[in-house]
Amino acid sequence: MPCGPRVYSPPMTHRDQLLQAAVRVYAEVGYRGATTRRIASEAGVNEITLFRHFGSKDALLREAINRAEDAVVEPALPEAPEAPFAEVLEWARRYIVGLRERRALIRTCMGEIEEHPGLIPPEGSPPAKAAKALCRYLRRLRDLGHAKADFDESAASALLMGALFADSMGRDVIPDMYSNQPEEALREYVRLFLRGIGVEQSDPAGDA
Repeated sequence: MPCGPRVYSPPMTHRDQLLQAAVRVYAEVGYRGATTRRIASEAGVNEITLFRHFGSKDALLREAINRAEDAVVEPALPEAPEAPFAEVLEWARRYIVGLRERRALIRTCMGEIEEHPGLIPPEGSPPAKAAKALCRYLRRLRDLGHAKADFDESAASALLMGALFADSMGRDVIPDMYSNQPEEALREYVRLFLRGIGVEQSDPAGDA
């Protein structure tokens, strides 16, 4: 049986190997444990190659973390809101999945931000982009009359994103705090959030 055309995937460069290895090692053991020798070994190259490409460990880690963040595909919200609960729920579902996938890296970055603040991009990060997108959506909800409460969209966005962040980072650490199932909790976060900004549309599943 004839096969379809082969898709050619170019081999990874040493630079790409080092960037991927740096993220894995840093997420696992942090800044001190992520020695240049360990990163080079994980990448399958020698330390000379590492320094030839990046010059220093900090430069390598900074670029590796930036690249990992840039690779995140942010969930989208519609330009013209029609079904706020369904739209925000789908956005929240995709956002929290992304947080869980990057949980190890995020935890390490947060634990070391005071000692190594330069490694983490302050602007243009996935959370910053997501917050801006959610703020724009909330303004459209208000302009169209879907959100009837008087609220600050930045504070409202931070409220929902904070709940999603806490769940994604804390559910496996303090399970007693999260007695309901992830999907059930997600729907409740969205219900409470929309109720708080004056959106009257309810959860269809909850009304069934």
